Amino acid sequence: MAEAMSLLLFAGICIFLMSGYPVAFVLGGVSLLFAGIGILTGTFDGSYLSALPNRIYGIMNNQTMLAVPLFVFMGVMLEKSRIADDLLESMTRLFGAKPGGLAISVCLVGALLAASTGIVGATVVTLGLLALPTMLRRGYDPAISTGTLAATGTLGQIIPPSIVLVLLGDVMSSAYQQAQLKMGIFSPKTVSVGDLFMGALIPGLLLIGLYILYLVVMALLKPAKLPALPKEELGEVHWGKLLGALLPPLLLIFLVLGSILLGFATPTEAAAIGAVGATVLALSKGKLNFAQLRDVSQSTTSISAMVFLILIGASLFSLVFRGFGGEAVIEDVLHSLPGGVMGAFFMVMLVIFILGFILDYIEICFVVVPIIGPILLAMGLDPVWLGVMIAINLQTSFLTPPFGFSLFYLRSVTPASVPTMTMYKGVLPFIAIQLSMLVICYCWPQIVTWLPDTVYGP
Repeated sequence: MAEAMSLLLFAGICIFLMSGYPVAFVLGGVSLLFAGIGILTGTFDGSYLSALPNRIYGIMNNQTMLAVPLFVFMGVMLEKSRIADDLLESMTRLFGAKPGGLAISVCLVGALLAASTGIVGATVVTLGLLALPTMLRRGYDPAISTGTLAATGTLGQIIPPSIVLVLLGDVMSSAYQQAQLKMGIFSPKTVSVGDLFMGALIPGLLLIGLYILYLVVMALLKPAKLPALPKEELGEVHWGKLLGALLPPLLLIFLVLGSILLGFATPTEAAAIGAVGATVLALSKGKLNFAQLRDVSQSTTSISAMVFLILIGASLFSLVFRGFGGEAVIEDVLHSLPGGVMGAFFMVMLVIFILGFILDYIEICFVVVPIIGPILLAMGLDPVWLGVMIAINLQTSFLTPPFGFSLFYLRSVTPASVPTMTMYKGVLPFIAIQLSMLVICYCWPQIVTWLPDTVYGP
């Protein structure tokens, strides 16, 4: 009976989430409702809930999670300082005279924005507003245009410093410690956010390369769908302006990522560097004033409050789920699957991919990963590899029709003359590229593990 209640609890959470009610309240409210039913029916031990104050206190004292509002502040400040405008204009002058050059420019600018902001929705909307009208006006195929914008915008999921990787780093560290305790290791090692940043760096760069390779091939095969821009419209390349647009965000990315990867700063300290750097960058562009600072602070507070409230709701859910014996049910199911650890891994990845249609990455990080993470890691999977594979998987589900979040973001700024089915058609090649990257990282896990193992040791 208790095991059935755990499965009903998870199903109830998914159903209520589709109602549009705030996620944090769904997680907490439905969990409390099932806990009350369980106490009345004798299938739930109410003492599990006594751990909730300690969980909340642990969240408040979590130094790693402090990086979240700082990275959000950095991303929102860069978005509002409009660095994408200058970047896209300069890149278009550089590449636009060739077939597919505008799409390649969008891809490169999107990658820089992803590494600078780490916020998928902001990147997709910004690129859509800036580049889509020009691409359509210049005769670019609507499917290729929207597909490029949606796919490029989701790079913020995997390219460090990604908020997804910050959240996954904290969750995977806890899951790894639980897994080691299951295996009888009582001095457990941890996984840092820096490990995941390093692990995701090479796959992220490979994804950018594969996107550009696809656009180059399409430009060669079907140049009419990705026409070159007239040279008289582009004018001459102003290298000083190009460097002026390119160097500040690159320097900021180097300061943030370099300080983490070289061991000079923790992710939280690097996030503080990024927040200050983004503010200085906005000031240097004349985009910083009191109203701007107020808007950035309000957006940061709103997004950060949402993240931490979801984390509290997810903590309540995990306590109730465990109280019903749900973790043991999931463990039994995964151990009974054919194929051993790889069979369990494929099943988990499939479930996460499907859940990505209805849940945001925050809910999946806080609800799903704490349940399946300790089980898979106890079966022998590498924690950095697993974390990066989950991040790439989530990025793929963000693109997949009909529920991909990136498609919703882009639809909000796409003219009505472009049908939704055209957008769906445009993202299919990029979904294939994403899935190919998952296969590549599965077949050659060293792509993920080599850099962190080289720097920090295996």
